[in-house]
Amino acid sequence: MNVQLFIPCFIDQLYPSVAFNMVKVLEKAGCTVSYNTGQTCCGQPAYNAGFWGEAKEVCSKFLSDFSGSDYIVAPSASCVGFVRNYYTGLFENAPESALAKKTAERIFEFSEFLVHILKVDDLGASFPAKVTYHDSCAGLRECKIKNEPRQLLSKVKGLELIEMNDVETCCGFGGTFAVKFEPISIAMGDQKVTNAAATGAAYIVSTDMSCLMHIDGCNKHKNAGLQVMHLADVLASGW
Repeated sequence: MNVQLFIPCFIDQLYPSVAFNMVKVLEKAGCTVSYNTGQTCCGQPAYNAGFWGEAKEVCSKFLSDFSGSDYIVAPSASCVGFVRNYYTGLFENAPESALAKKTAERIFEFSEFLVHILKVDDLGASFPAKVTYHDSCAGLRECKIKNEPRQLLSKVKGLELIEMNDVETCCGFGGTFAVKFEPISIAMGDQKVTNAAATGAAYIVSTDMSCLMHIDGCNKHKNAGLQVMHLADVLASGW
């Protein structure tokens, strides 16, 4: 199966290893992965900041960059949720309306693509450690992803998944929310770290590095001793 790879800004600039590991997993699952080097942002930061006109320009480029009929796969429920849930409204009554709708139907977050499209959940990974999972708001609420990452983790050899309290509560990042409401954001992140540490797990795993970046900052400030890992990193382990 041919897939187009969308690499979000966070991954591209700060955590490129996540992208490389996602490619490893997709190729092991039988996919032929292509990457358009001209791709940029999905437009979400500008849109959420209220710059809808500027966002539309970025989103138009996204539609052009990812034209075709292949599935689009990304290691970020946040970006996928934005394209899936907001592009159709942004381009309503615009010439790109039909293309926006089709693109929204073709884009998938990494874990849901593996489970629902490729129908695989055992990638032969091995990761002997205790981990706890963080449900990102975008994954849980915009992409309706809950069981998919857990199903994949359950097949990782040696991995023990321990659920934390209030697992569906936001970590406090929320993009510009963390900037505009810093004290609230930090308090929410601290609570997430406290709940994660209470499980006795050594790692926090999620579908979104933006959440994990925020959680890791709070974790280091509290000296909680946790490590953060994207799901793709776990699934590419032990080969």
